[in-house]
Amino acid sequence: MAVSAPESPRTTSLPAGLAPAEVQRQRQRFGPNILTSPNQHRLWSIIRGIVTEPMFVLLVLTAGVYLLIGSRSEAYVLLVATALVAGISFYQEARSDRALQALQQLTQPLARVWRSGQEAQIPAEEIVVDDILLVAEGEQVGADGLLLEAHDLQTDESFLTGESQPVTKAADGVQLLYAGSSVSGGTGVVRVSAVGSQTRLGLIGGLMQQVNTPPTPLQQQVRAFVRRMALVGATAFVMVWSYNWWESGSFVHGLLHGLTIAMAVLPEEIPVALSSFMALGAWRLMRQRILTKQPQTVETLGSATVICVDKTGTLTQNRMALSHLYCPTDAAGPQPFVLGQSLSSAASQLLETAMWASEPQPFDPMEQALHLAYAATAAHDERPAYTLVHEYPLGGHPPIMTHIFANAVGQRLVACKGAPEGIIARCHLPAAARAAALATLEELATTGLRVLGVAQCLVPPATYPADQEEFAWEFVGLVAFTDPPKPGTAAVLQQFYGAGLQVKMITGDNAVTAAAIARQIGLRHPEPVLSGAEVLQLSPAALRQRVPDVDLYARMFPEAKLRVVEALKANGAVVAMTGDGINDGPALKAAHIGVAMGQRGTELARQAAALILLDDELSGMVTAVGFGRKIYDNLKKAVQYIIAIHIPLILTVLVPSLLAWQYPVLLGPVHVILLELLMGPTCSIVFENEPMEADTLQRPPRVAASSFLQLRELGSSLVQGLVIAAGVLGVAAYAQSAGYSETLTRTLTFTTLLLANVLLTLVSRSRRHTLLTTLRYHNALLPLMLGLTLLLLALCLTIPALQQLFQLQPLTGRQLALCSAVALASTGWFEVYKALRHSQSPNNKVA
Repeated sequence: MAVSAPESPRTTSLPAGLAPAEVQRQRQRFGPNILTSPNQHRLWSIIRGIVTEPMFVLLVLTAGVYLLIGSRSEAYVLLVATALVAGISFYQEARSDRALQALQQLTQPLARVWRSGQEAQIPAEEIVVDDILLVAEGEQVGADGLLLEAHDLQTDESFLTGESQPVTKAADGVQLLYAGSSVSGGTGVVRVSAVGSQTRLGLIGGLMQQVNTPPTPLQQQVRAFVRRMALVGATAFVMVWSYNWWESGSFVHGLLHGLTIAMAVLPEEIPVALSSFMALGAWRLMRQRILTKQPQTVETLGSATVICVDKTGTLTQNRMALSHLYCPTDAAGPQPFVLGQSLSSAASQLLETAMWASEPQPFDPMEQALHLAYAATAAHDERPAYTLVHEYPLGGHPPIMTHIFANAVGQRLVACKGAPEGIIARCHLPAAARAAALATLEELATTGLRVLGVAQCLVPPATYPADQEEFAWEFVGLVAFTDPPKPGTAAVLQQFYGAGLQVKMITGDNAVTAAAIARQIGLRHPEPVLSGAEVLQLSPAALRQRVPDVDLYARMFPEAKLRVVEALKANGAVVAMTGDGINDGPALKAAHIGVAMGQRGTELARQAAALILLDDELSGMVTAVGFGRKIYDNLKKAVQYIIAIHIPLILTVLVPSLLAWQYPVLLGPVHVILLELLMGPTCSIVFENEPMEADTLQRPPRVAASSFLQLRELGSSLVQGLVIAAGVLGVAAYAQSAGYSETLTRTLTFTTLLLANVLLTLVSRSRRHTLLTTLRYHNALLPLMLGLTLLLLALCLTIPALQQLFQLQPLTGRQLALCSAVALASTGWFEVYKALRHSQSPNNKVA
């Protein structure tokens, strides 16, 4: 197998690299390797956002009106309330911002550098100028730099050039690698010349920061709803202001009433809740060892309908062990491989060739297994004498890869391995030998073994051909590996099925091996099988018809994976795609939810993905889907609560005035803002902390294109609000008819509304389960918030200064009982409705 070569092997010698003191000096001189962050002035951005919020402006304006008319106590209360509103908003924004910054820190890429004569792995932001940067296939380049060495190096620089084709790089003293590019093949050594904002990516990054991420469908729906409510509020403001100005003859009196109704109508809690839920949801997923690159991913998780999973390392253990060897000269067929057992000369030659066809420093589990087996069986280890001088990356259909090694005297070893049917086809075997090899492949693959074909070229051409297909290959044999399924894989798939998700298995293995593993893990439809070549042959329309019925895809390559994902999306599916290699990058990017592995995944896959499973366990996707659904459900509960409680607030302010009641002003700005201060945290903090309901993962996925609140759901909130409004206004009407004073009437009305808010919070914890179930849900913030509400009510009714401020008075036990009974009746009916509607539900506990 060793032949003479016209050229000597390439030798490599790395510079020593920077010492720690030099690294520190370079960082002080050139700064950290980060782009100019849009969050640099985040504090001022938060403050600016708060002071321009409509509610903040309304409060300041109302306080100013009170100062003009000499009502200083009301003005001071509103100013304090303004500070509290701003403080709550600042806390929520800062909490969300901290969660996002933590995510950004954890999702930043890593880099390999050569420092003080040793390789080290560091966060990319710690790269400094003059660092020696090591890059290899599947990694992202962390900084700009001059190429010192390049071994079959190809990079994707499409972010600079717009061209999707890889760029071949050479260490000619001129060519650079650029931060943000990815290595699509080979290896390289780079001396860093620019970091951070001084890189080509940094210059582009300044422009990129001016581009805002488009809002998601949910954000668009919420913004549209808030705009409609703001329009309603503006209309009500004009009506109430005009009417009260006309009725009282006082411009200021009318203005105060108009501002009160505007504050009551404006649902400013909803957009705050949306941003808080998404950011904190991403943070909670992070605590479950699941990283989301963008908070918007949380919204998409709950609507996932299809999950495409790769086999190796996701469904299987990815702990390869050499299992069988097959040599075409061995009439006994494939022979089991046992470490320590002697091998025939043909088997030794097969194992040696397979080892030479691997990377000299293997990172692939199969290549590691080949090196281990070779070291245990070789009479003399030839590896130290040979150096890798040329390689052809994995390519072709079916794919193969080639490595060429040479020793000090110029002898070369040319070895190839890859898809067995591809190796067999390229070796031009006699019909009988070809049939025997294919039969053996079928025999090995049927048991679920992963099989590689091995070939060698004994007489290579004088110069390396442009393509590995041009070598005169000779078939050496087959090597097979065991890679059993992970113990919990079958249970995870059943959880996906129970949640209404389809599972598609996409693998580079041949169809027989893939089908064998599919049956072992309980894939519902291991047949039919569609190959990558067949996928490319189908027209887009034909592929769209096939993908719903095919759950197993074999011998897949990047273009085929991408086409399957696109076809599923075209059919209306919300697609999650798992992957860990370079060939998964396009499909990960195209999927609605790209999922990369945190431990064994390539940097390219992690950068392309939207979600990273830090523990490499597919069960994390079950957790992620459950969290996505829980967050969406809790957000919907919060919004429905806000809608329901705003209606009685609006009508209690509006109806007495428009109907010219004896006491037309039952609630003023101070009452409205107190309720707003209680509703805001309840909406965005308490409901966000609600646990997942037991049947969350037994329900089908929501339709992604559906409205956030369906007409039926919106209708139920409107009915809840109208019933509460009827109860509160009924108490007010009763008090007036009974001849109660204005202060007592206001006290009864305000107390009933506040108690109804407490009970509505409890009722809104589930739209399906009754209080008998939801009271067992653990949420430490709920009793704290409800207790604070009741405490504030008690203080307002008993402390003279607060009585005077809010124009309230103490209530008797009978009066409190009346308020409580009305509040209970106006909210509790929904519990009866839930019990009647969902009494057949078997799930009656929190997950």
